[in-house]
Amino acid sequence: MTPGGALVHRNGHRKATTGVRRVRLAACALLATTSVLAGCERGSESGPDQPTGGPSGCPEVHTRAQAAVSRAEETDVSWNGPTTGPAAEPGKTIVYVAQTMTNPGVAGAAKGMREAARAIGWNARVIDGGGTPAGIQAAMSQAVAVRPSGIVIGGFDPNSTLQQVSRANAAGIPLIGWHAVAAPGPSRRPELFTNVTTRVEDVAAISAQWIIADSGGRAGAVLITDASIPFAKNKSDLIRKELATCSDVKLLAYENIPIPDASSRTPRVIASLLSRFQNRWTHSVAINDLYFADAAPAFRAAGEKGSGPPFNIGAGDGDPSAFQRINSRQYQAATVPEPLTQQGWQIVDEFNRAFSGRPASGYVAPVHITTADNSEGATTWDPSGYREAYRRIWGK
Repeated sequence: MTPGGALVHRNGHRKATTGVRRVRLAACALLATTSVLAGCERGSESGPDQPTGGPSGCPEVHTRAQAAVSRAEETDVSWNGPTTGPAAEPGKTIVYVAQTMTNPGVAGAAKGMREAARAIGWNARVIDGGGTPAGIQAAMSQAVAVRPSGIVIGGFDPNSTLQQVSRANAAGIPLIGWHAVAAPGPSRRPELFTNVTTRVEDVAAISAQWIIADSGGRAGAVLITDASIPFAKNKSDLIRKELATCSDVKLLAYENIPIPDASSRTPRVIASLLSRFQNRWTHSVAINDLYFADAAPAFRAAGEKGSGPPFNIGAGDGDPSAFQRINSRQYQAATVPEPLTQQGWQIVDEFNRAFSGRPASGYVAPVHITTADNSEGATTWDPSGYREAYRRIWGK
């Protein structure tokens, strides 16, 4: 601990502790009863009617949340994925069918897959589904028709292309999903060799724990989801369940905004919430970072400061625009990013196991939290060690 209440991480950079923020919140709440205090207005790091200092209403939950968040914020983590497996199969071609390449998560995993394919010596191709059911079905039909060694289902529900999936299964073409079904690992219905993703339970839990830890166990939270997507609805329900473990964290609003409508509806919703809850609203969590891209203009128009409150965390892909908002402290404080490039390398390794007649690796990347204090200016979460590990496995 350094003077002024900053914690020095092992990598040497400083992070303002949540205790410092709580002290400021308590001071503002105390003085607001007799005066309007400069520096405690809405949009600063403190304000009347925000959670005050003193003991949390959930001390044990708060302590566990702090420990979990500290682990998730570490950046100098060692590779914990596979270190053994089959040597590279030669001469393979894989096709990545993308839900849409305008989705940063889908595009990031595709980029990682192409990089890994070059490393292992394979051909790789991306077919863009354009984000529409018809486009995705056409892209899958095209992928099956070229008879590749393997096909990636990149960010869409395989059940929406069951005819094409059945043809691929019948032709003996292994399918690997990226965020294609709810859980990581092999899938029987639909038939996937494996699905590469983090665990939704882990992502939901850590995003809620960040709010509990960051607020000192006293928060007024808003949760934004797309209830029309079962995966997203499940994630937001899990977030809500975790928030409820702390009695002094109040869920002020649960907002259902379909992702296709986010750009038009989010600004109106944010303006309404600011009017309703004012300084009671201290934290937000959304199932995807993109909501905060659309929320930023509304916060700005209302005179809210980019550094918060409310302090916003995205339980989503961790796309470059989210990192940019976090690094510049502009209406987003944290994200739970996917290691997109690493997942692209994992996709190639999983195909190599399929081609060699081996089972899937079973690897699931651990959750990570990115903030301005640990990102070091990066625009993606790219943990170390996986490239070297996979090259050693493949003999490349």
